[in-house]
Amino acid sequence: MAIDGLRPSGACRWDLVALGEVMLRLDPGDGRVATARTFRAWEGGGEYNVARALRRTFGMQTSIVTAFADNPVGRLLEDLLYTGGVDQSHVRWAPYDGVGRSVRNGLNFTERGFGVRAGIGCPDRGQTAASQLKVGDVDWDAIFGSEGARCFHTGGIFAALSATTPAVAAEAIRSAKGHGTIVSYDLNYRPSLWRDAGGSERAREVNAELVRQADILLGNEEDYPAALGSTVTGLDADFSRLDPQAYAGMLESVLREYPNLQLAAVTLRRATTASRNDWTALCYAGGNCYAAPVRADLEIYDRVGGGDGFTSGLLYGLLTGRDPQAAVELGAAHGALAMTTPGDTSMATLADVERLVRGGTARIIR
Repeated sequence: MAIDGLRPSGACRWDLVALGEVMLRLDPGDGRVATARTFRAWEGGGEYNVARALRRTFGMQTSIVTAFADNPVGRLLEDLLYTGGVDQSHVRWAPYDGVGRSVRNGLNFTERGFGVRAGIGCPDRGQTAASQLKVGDVDWDAIFGSEGARCFHTGGIFAALSATTPAVAAEAIRSAKGHGTIVSYDLNYRPSLWRDAGGSERAREVNAELVRQADILLGNEEDYPAALGSTVTGLDADFSRLDPQAYAGMLESVLREYPNLQLAAVTLRRATTASRNDWTALCYAGGNCYAAPVRADLEIYDRVGGGDGFTSGLLYGLLTGRDPQAAVELGAAHGALAMTTPGDTSMATLADVERLVRGGTARIIR
């Protein structure tokens, strides 16, 4: 099954354009944020991670729509994005007031966790430049019309940033659809982002509106009931077990509720410890369910970005004409590999992903 309406490779400047915030991740390594004396800096953000992996791991042409405060931290993010290879021609720069009262760049302090100690994220992202994007700030018709994009990707993190960002996402999706661009949406439910913005009720309202305009929907097993509510009523919410078939009915019900969707996918994880997870994924399309192999007792170095790794691998499969079974296996393999290295972004190569899909082992490669 191919994705209906997907424009052929070479017909557009971009294989994928993403809309989202890019933060500076400050990582204390093996230690904890509260006792750290040094931090390693990375860039990261749910929507950006997908664009970066499609560029660096899979060799596709991608661009990011975001905004930075024009100060040294913003320029550090710019430099990190150069390394990632994602086009920055649609990055907006906001004048900095010298203090950060009116605009700033987002920070994310993240512990990897280990064993029985769970990973922890402590975002510091209020009043960021990306959260202040408004309708009319971006020339979407130039991006999707003059330049052209095969796929547009955004999600629930960007939509939760402020009172204005849901309308920006909706504006972008309408333009994308009007120019024949496939829309991918990741639910990416974060309770902390919605806490002071209407809570779960508002989250479900916003996500439902945006999902009704998408072609491809993604999320983990907790995102679907949290972000869509009554759509998945009746799902067994025992997330301690990893039974892909138990979630096929959930995805089927989502596609019935949102008939605009061509494909819905879910990542499944059982965290035995922060360092060992059972991991798999499945997708539902054309009346059929497709599941990746369960990787039991997968060793985790840094779990942040695993879901984005799945999304980029799945989209790579779909964008290159693979069937849903091959696409979900590429996504699950890339997500697993993304969690074997530090930072939000993937360090895997296409050869790594293809080798793992074929059943390659961890024996040294010489």
